[in-house]
Order: sequence, then C-alpha cells, then structure tokens
Amino acid sequence: MFIVMPVLITLHVIVCLLIVLVILMQRPRSEGLGAAFGGGMTENLFGAQTTQVLVKATTWLAGTFFVITLLLSILTSKGTVSKTAIQESLLNAPVPQATASPAAPTAVKSPEAPVQPPASPATSPAK
Repeated sequence: MFIVMPVLITLHVIVCLLIVLVILMQRPRSEGLGAAFGGGMTENLFGAQTTQVLVKATTWLAGTFFVITLLLSILTSKGTVSKTAIQESLLNAPVPQATASPAAPTAVKSPEAPVQPPASPATSPAK
C-alpha cells in the first residue's frame, strides 16, 4: 500500500505530461500551435496517418488518466479511516447537561394603567 500511492502518482504525472505533449502536437485546422513543432516533424515521425495516430494516443492517454485518477481517489479514501484531530476533540468533548425547563412564567399585574392603542388616522382629529 505504501509503494502503490507514489507509483500511481508518478505515473499520473507522466500521463498528464504526455497528454499535454500529444495535444500540442496535433495540427489544428487553423495551424495554431501544431505548426510550431515544424510542418513535417509529425509526418516524418508517424507517417501519413499522423492525425489518426495522435487521436488514438490522446484517447488512450485520456482513458489511462481517468483510470489512474479513480484508483488514486479510491486508495486515498481507504487510507483515511482514522479520525482527524478535530474529530477526536469533538468526540472527547464533554456533553452539556440538560437543565430542567423553567416553570411557566406567571402573569404579573402591573399597577400601571393599561396601554391604549394609538388612534388610527381615520379617527384622528383634523388639523
């Protein structure tokens, strides 16, 4: 387990760099960055079927990238079974005691006169 993660991460980085290289080697319709490598370099390397070779290489590298990413995520989630320091401190924290509910408040009569509601605008005196 300890050796698998570094090997997969190294392989993942290599696949990422190869994907970038293969995509940059492809010749777009507008002859963008693919022309920077030289017009005939890829044709000399792969022959007349350059486009098909690069498309297949991109497909295989992308598939490999997703499989390695899935494996890394599964192995990472399996490796983090232990609780973090925050989780431990929350689990070990004392539980607050439930207090008795206070008695219902009793109505206290005040010696003051009852409050009159404000007069509505319809009943207010005209100025």
